[in-house]
Amino acid sequence: MPNRLPRLSDKRRICIICEGSEEYEYLKRLKDLNVWSPRYEITPVNAFGNGNIPARYQDRYQNGSYELVLVFCDTEKKPHEQYEDIKRKINEFHGTDLAAGEVVIFGNPCTMQIISKHWTDECLKSPAKPINAPMIEHYTGVENYKGRMDQIERVMKYVTAENYADMFRRVQALNPDDSVSGSSNFGRFLKLFMSKDSSWIEAINKIL
Repeated sequence: MPNRLPRLSDKRRICIICEGSEEYEYLKRLKDLNVWSPRYEITPVNAFGNGNIPARYQDRYQNGSYELVLVFCDTEKKPHEQYEDIKRKINEFHGTDLAAGEVVIFGNPCTMQIISKHWTDECLKSPAKPINAPMIEHYTGVENYKGRMDQIERVMKYVTAENYADMFRRVQALNPDDSVSGSSNFGRFLKLFMSKDSSWIEAINKIL
């Protein structure tokens, strides 16, 4: 880990590189709801596309402003080529095959798999927005969801502190194997973000 800038507060600074606007706005919404421990200052960064994630990750990691840098993306459909490429580049950057498994937060097949857990136990089988649009409309009233910014902002209004507990319970039950459809490791990170004990940051950095 490169030298870090001295901390000006007791908060642990964490940067999360988000694949796109859906991931970015979702994390921003959760942050605004104050559902995580005040121990952490979590800063989401929009990479505007999964192809930009490795470079954004390396830049934020090397600039020394954060104590930990994470990635939040989806796997898309098999064979998950772009997702696997992100993991490979992160592993190569750190020189260990264990790195990506420690810093990549994923939703299989898509991030809406996680967001929808605020309202339903239903597991999405496809990342295709036309297939998932009826479900999104049912729970949020947003018609013909295509991931436009105005639609994302309307969907986020239905993500609340009250249904956060439902999402947390449901996501905890998901398979953490990223090769399995309907899986996510988000539950692991939610538990960490809610913990007052921040020693897990040092534990991850030792692996990197």
